[in-house]
Amino acid sequence: MMTTETNNAMNKIQIFDTTLRDGEQSPGASIAPERKIIIARQLAKLGIDVIEPGFPVSSPGEFAAVQQISRELQGVEIAGFARAVKGDIDAAVRATEDAARRRLHLFISSSDIHLNHQLRKSRDEVIQIARDMVAYGKQFVEEIEFSAMDSTRSGRDFVIQLVEAVIAEGATIINLPDTLGYALPHEVIDLFQAVRKEARGGDTVRYSAHCHNDLGLAVANSIAAIQGGATQIEVTVNGIGERAGNCSLEELVMAIETRKDALHVGTNINIGEIYETSRLVSRTMNFPIAYNKPIVGRNAFQHESGIHQDGLLKNRNTYEIMDPEAMGISRSMIILGKHSGSHAIKHRLSEYGVVMTAEQLRDVYNQFKELADRQKIVTDDELIRIAGDLTKTQPNPLELIDLNVHAGTQRSRSATVTIRENSSGAEKSYMAIGEGPLEAVIQAIGQAIPQSVEFEDLELHSLSTGEDAHGEAVVSIIYKGKRFRGSSIHKDIVLAAAQAYISACNQAMMTVEIV
Repeated sequence: MMTTETNNAMNKIQIFDTTLRDGEQSPGASIAPERKIIIARQLAKLGIDVIEPGFPVSSPGEFAAVQQISRELQGVEIAGFARAVKGDIDAAVRATEDAARRRLHLFISSSDIHLNHQLRKSRDEVIQIARDMVAYGKQFVEEIEFSAMDSTRSGRDFVIQLVEAVIAEGATIINLPDTLGYALPHEVIDLFQAVRKEARGGDTVRYSAHCHNDLGLAVANSIAAIQGGATQIEVTVNGIGERAGNCSLEELVMAIETRKDALHVGTNINIGEIYETSRLVSRTMNFPIAYNKPIVGRNAFQHESGIHQDGLLKNRNTYEIMDPEAMGISRSMIILGKHSGSHAIKHRLSEYGVVMTAEQLRDVYNQFKELADRQKIVTDDELIRIAGDLTKTQPNPLELIDLNVHAGTQRSRSATVTIRENSSGAEKSYMAIGEGPLEAVIQAIGQAIPQSVEFEDLELHSLSTGEDAHGEAVVSIIYKGKRFRGSSIHKDIVLAAAQAYISACNQAMMTVEIV
């Protein structure tokens, strides 16, 4: 298992994942309780130290999901989330009672803004509630994590008093959340160092950070917390969560991995599972990943600039500080667009076994540039088609000749496709029915594809608005253990999806044959 490095010179940072609790609070990112177990299994495979599966008291379905995860995932510590309220604690304790290792995660607000306008309680009352509820929870579990919500906007002296009170009652982990993403990194360092040093018993407990991303500082503030003495960081996959989200799991882990020479810490995360985990969460929660999202975004390891492409072809380290394949991301680092150079065109064609003379390459490059000026990005399928037209050959194994789709409110959605096998010239038609026109098209094309091809994913993106709008379809397939992606741009999004599917299959079959 490939993990971030830990040795005698490095402290291990525990990764506490709250994707299934705080992450689900992100608007539009809800998940059915019965599907939480699917993500939880992948989180365990990823190497997460602590999973917070949900908020047990919030609903019967949520309680059942936490209970199922606690029973099944015996190799991961489970956190039962609760307000500083007896009913919440009882529900959290019951839901996690079958976990091999568990903790109770209690929270209460600490900032005057929250106390005056939300809780409507004095500081003394909050301290007493926190003290009483930690003592109550301690009857059931040994490990209690206490969170002083909005601690970075609270007076430092009060945070220290509150922490002292809960440590005296048995809290073993102190979480100092930046609940509104308000703090700056140096303020986070100062807060953690002050509480550890000045609170009575502060050196007897562990510390955790839970940072939100309202100012885009969640990862930076989490690293600052580590520098201030935190040994646990709370994260979500893809950084999802309330408002602008939480500290991104993949960004934090890869920052630690990439800069371990400076940070001198490591984690237990299996970085080879990062990309699969990201995609699973995105699909399951119906929450798209931004193109420019660090680590897992579509553009994270893609380069269009001719200067960058030239450097990458000579040595990957010229413009990449991480290896995408180590994280389970297939290498598609060069995107062909209007800024690409002829060396990138030649390299891409050679990957598909297309060898050209200098004169042919020049003609291909000129036509490529004309197309790129019109649509910015040129897909591999389009490049190969240009090369084929100029050389009077057709490298692509398959070609979509015709597509016919029938859809309506009172009829079945059906699709008929005609596909040519270019090696023999034979044309065959296939027909399928689906719940929607896209499903029907995919099913029809699938009949013409070798059975070893696994259709994995379809992404649809709008590239413009108005009557002249174009859509982009991106299809991912698995062929002989490798992932391939095809894309197509068209006003007809159904046709774009069909072309993208054929493109992915052509890439797969040509690439595997070359290898």
